[in-house]
Amino acid sequence: MLARRPILGGVALLAASPILSPGRAQGSFDAFLDGVRAEARRAGVSQATLRALSGLQPNQRVIELDNRQPEGRLSWEEYRDRIMVNPVRVQNGQRMYAENRGLLGAIEARYRVSPRVIVAIWGVETNFGGNTGGFAVIEALATLAWEGRRAEFFRKELLAALRVLDGGHISPARMTGSWAGAMGQPQFMPTNFERMAVDFDGDGRRDIWDSRADALGSIAHYFQKSGWREGEPWGRAVRPPAGFVAEGADTEAVRSLRDWGRLGWRSEDGSPLPASELEARVVLPNRGGGQVFLGHHNLRVIRRYNSPVNYGLAVGLLSDRFG
Repeated sequence: MLARRPILGGVALLAASPILSPGRAQGSFDAFLDGVRAEARRAGVSQATLRALSGLQPNQRVIELDNRQPEGRLSWEEYRDRIMVNPVRVQNGQRMYAENRGLLGAIEARYRVSPRVIVAIWGVETNFGGNTGGFAVIEALATLAWEGRRAEFFRKELLAALRVLDGGHISPARMTGSWAGAMGQPQFMPTNFERMAVDFDGDGRRDIWDSRADALGSIAHYFQKSGWREGEPWGRAVRPPAGFVAEGADTEAVRSLRDWGRLGWRSEDGSPLPASELEARVVLPNRGGGQVFLGHHNLRVIRRYNSPVNYGLAVGLLSDRFG
């Protein structure tokens, strides 16, 4: 989840604005950087760290990506099977889960978050750390803050990124991420780094780029702070009773699984729902072909990491394949 948006952690792509020429706006970009330097100094950022702003130019590729509108929209089934829960990702995730079982157990013991959802997020965000983005974060954020469509948001993230550098957690050269400034293996925006990143390996730095322990621990911390309930499932695919119509369905009503079962709802394979008091509500994928889910509290927690409903459902389904 690199170029499509910063995570929550996040901001969605917005309506297009004219692509600006760095050469045409060079003077105003220099003035913008002067203002950022002054604000960062007032916030206590060192002069040494502010050298990261030296010699910057607006990155035209970042502006192009920010202005690009999505071409086409995948159906739920295409998104699920081709992009998110495809055989390669499942196989790699199972291998990563097994290879990191000890680390994941230690993280679960501290944060009480399912290792399966941690590995699923790791997989969909950066292909298990293999694709964390190649844009210089300071340059990308400076470009977006100057370009102006979300100037306040990206200026805040730029100042946070400078504070991250000033804290010694990463070098400017290694501080790479998506075109929108999402960083490291969890794809945290800088303000989320400040709030959620952890030093799980105990070396004095919160290194979500190169420390697997810090990256996975930070994902778990994010979920803990977002309200993850230990031991509860995220949801399940279900078979509605006869006469159910997706269009106009009540997706706000909350009932126990026991009560959903009494109303004729069953598991997708036709077996009875658990006779449980665990609460759930109907969840319908966007652009779906008929699949229906009952979602629990932890599905909403997954969606606090990235809000689209299809993302949350796919992460949940992927997590079920691990462990």
